[in-house]
Amino acid sequence: MSGRELRRDLAVLPMSVVRELTGLTDRQVRYYDQQGLIEPHRGAGKQRRFSLEDVDRLLQIAEYLDAGYTVAEIHEVDQKQQRKQKNTDPSEESLRHILADELLNIGRFNGQQRF
Repeated sequence: MSGRELRRDLAVLPMSVVRELTGLTDRQVRYYDQQGLIEPHRGAGKQRRFSLEDVDRLLQIAEYLDAGYTVAEIHEVDQKQQRKQKNTDPSEESLRHILADELLNIGRFNGQQRF
């Protein structure tokens, strides 16, 4: 990561900034937190600190609710997306096996090249 790259996962935004960025009330944000739709980091005084990714997620939640989804339906959508991503993304273990196979193949080819 270059020094100028934006860290969207860095939780530094207080509730007041999130409120202004999203147009949501403190109560709405706390409710989404209680319902497990977001998981903001907590500061030393147990205050919520949000990242830009959290802000994006809150905007996404607001869009779902505006479209008529319930909190339970948003959880279902999240679970479906996680399952889909899990099925399409290779696991860490499978990546290790692929890498090990590739390294073995490289070793075989290097061992056969005799000039």
